[in-house]
Amino acid sequence: MPNPKHKHSKSRSAKRRTHYKASAPTISTCSNCGAPVLYHRVCGECGHYRGKQAIEKSVTA
Repeated sequence: MPNPKHKHSKSRSAKRRTHYKASAPTISTCSNCGAPVLYHRVCGECGHYRGKQAIEKSVTA
């Protein structure tokens, strides 16, 4: 297996890595309560997922 003969500079490595960026998560609104929710996740406010009650949320006052 061939090995590199010369070291790649830091700038050359950085040029290759310019496209490694973190993307912002896609946020939608809950169809039941309107709270912001990540896609494919149960709503943390009301416990609904895709229009159905997924988990019971206890109300504490």
